[in-house]
Amino acid sequence: MSAPPSLLTPRVLLPFLFVTLIWGSTWIVITGQLGVVPPSWSVAYRFFVGAAAMFAYAAWRGERLTLSGYGWGFAALLGMAQFAFNFNFVYRAELHITSGLVAVLFALLIVPNTLLGRVFLKTKVEGRFLLGAGIAIVGVGMMILQEYRAAAVGAAEVLIGTALTLCGVMSASASNVMQGSNIARAQSMVVMIAWAMLFGALGDSVFAWVTTGPPVIEATSAYLVGVLYLGVIAS
Repeated sequence: MSAPPSLLTPRVLLPFLFVTLIWGSTWIVITGQLGVVPPSWSVAYRFFVGAAAMFAYAAWRGERLTLSGYGWGFAALLGMAQFAFNFNFVYRAELHITSGLVAVLFALLIVPNTLLGRVFLKTKVEGRFLLGAGIAIVGVGMMILQEYRAAAVGAAEVLIGTALTLCGVMSASASNVMQGSNIARAQSMVVMIAWAMLFGALGDSVFAWVTTGPPVIEATSAYLVGVLYLGVIAS
């Protein structure tokens, strides 16, 4: 029996580095989506593009582009949690604190993922995970405290940005656990995500129109390329 591949095995290391590079860069690109265009419209554009890319990918795979049974309602709920609530919180958080701090806070996602997975999916939680999670939470808490004391933008801004980010973390965690449920597993995950993105984008559009008015677009290459990058590659 061959030994399991290690992190340094190219077929493990290269995808890991690729995903890390994309995930890490999204926080910087998001800052370029804020300004002329209200955050909710930027989120909506991102996931309309993302949904189109996912449907195209599903069609290329030859998959049936419909859901069955409870899949439609489930996809709508998933879309609201992941592609509406989560990203509206995150985009607004970056109006108050740096993208780096948002990224570090979001790294805590594994903690509610594991705990909610234990509650709803009956997954196992090991003691060493709880120890590591506790250390991570303390470390991030100390970082937030330092940012709170030294922030040039004001302490209140740090608190608001942190609260918005943590709301995004919980929304993302809820959607991650939903994807591990039996209802999700009964569907094609690619098609499920495509519909969830579309439903989320529609929800983003309704919220954006009600709160900020009709669609606004920034017709610059930087903004439009950012939308395409976030929608097709990062999402």
